[in-house]
Amino acid sequence: MAGLILVLVGLASIWALPLIGQLGWIATAIASYLLFGWLLGTYTVLSWRSLPRWTLVQRLGLCFLATLMLVAVLRWVINPSLEVWLVFRKIQLLWLFPATLWSFLVRVSMRRGAIQPEEPKLVLVSSQVEAKQALQAWQKTPKRFMPRWLPADEAAILRGPLVLAVSPDIRKQSAYQRLFEDLEQRDPRQYSLTTPLSLAERQLERLPPTLLPEPWLSYSEIPSNGLFSAQRQLKRVADVVLSLVLLTLTFPLVLLSAFIIWIEDHGPVLYVQERSGWLGQPFKVLKLRTMQVASEHAPVTWTMPGDQRITRVGRWLRRTRLDELPQLINVLRGDMSLIGPRPERPEIEHELERSIPHYRKRHWMRPGLSGWAQVCSPYAASVEDSELKLSYDLYYLKNFSTWLDLLILFRTIKTVLKVAGR
Repeated sequence: MAGLILVLVGLASIWALPLIGQLGWIATAIASYLLFGWLLGTYTVLSWRSLPRWTLVQRLGLCFLATLMLVAVLRWVINPSLEVWLVFRKIQLLWLFPATLWSFLVRVSMRRGAIQPEEPKLVLVSSQVEAKQALQAWQKTPKRFMPRWLPADEAAILRGPLVLAVSPDIRKQSAYQRLFEDLEQRDPRQYSLTTPLSLAERQLERLPPTLLPEPWLSYSEIPSNGLFSAQRQLKRVADVVLSLVLLTLTFPLVLLSAFIIWIEDHGPVLYVQERSGWLGQPFKVLKLRTMQVASEHAPVTWTMPGDQRITRVGRWLRRTRLDELPQLINVLRGDMSLIGPRPERPEIEHELERSIPHYRKRHWMRPGLSGWAQVCSPYAASVEDSELKLSYDLYYLKNFSTWLDLLILFRTIKTVLKVAGR
């Protein structure tokens, strides 16, 4: 949501520059600094297990230079009157240097607990088998704080702040009933009881399939399953309106990309492939072709990093995600949504459904151009990668909301601006 607010403020400020003079430039400079900070990840490092000082310095330095350059370009384009003193380079340096230093000190202080409460210790209370499964989930997201496994008796004597993730099996054992009753009566600001699954959902923002019970989450429990759900109706309206706007704005870019694809090897510019949609129903997905033309009888394989089948033009189209733009037609048809789990090929899904528990549940929402898994995890090139992506899809399924869709939308924009697709 911070990204959404900053983008809107930045755009409004730029449009207001000629109208309100000095105030418009001040608002634009501040919004630009905050927006570049979000885009370059100066806030993201706060959630990492350790705070790499050099990485933080690099990101804050890039934010400083990007803001300085943007204001210089706007000054050259708009050419404001001499009364607007903020655009002078010396004035820019006078406020950007202290702002950057302040940003560095605030981030370091927050991680050291100087200006916010100390981070609670995360402790797993479970059997060794359950702990191994849970810790594997954290190992797949190594930048997050890792919990520590301890027996229940040892965990109870630790001093807070403390989050105890107790497995349901341990909680049911009569030998520990009095212990957990005592913990529940302690100061909740210092001692918090939860489950490994709830802790993973809160800390990792995903739901690892191996931690989910069977059965888990019926279709009737999905936030958007109601026929007359307001959020569901709003999502469909937004899909149609935004798709029409994006198709109109990007049509010249799609034509140019198609022409360059044809120039490279004189092959077809569109790639049409069968994918699994809502409730597993097949549909034809449209993409700009980014790989060499394959034989109809070629085996179905994963796309690997550095795949030699990807063309030179296709490599750039994938990084900018321009190859996905024709799927806006799929959105208008109702085959897809702008936000949702990415559709997979049926041939690959048969293997994934056999290997990964709860995989079929991702079909309970319409597939999307982008999704929570796409903005949070790398490209899937194996069953293990698909299990990681499924954990994000299941989180989206359980926590769907308009606000989460907006967050995914602006994280997608961030990925496109950073040319970080694949």
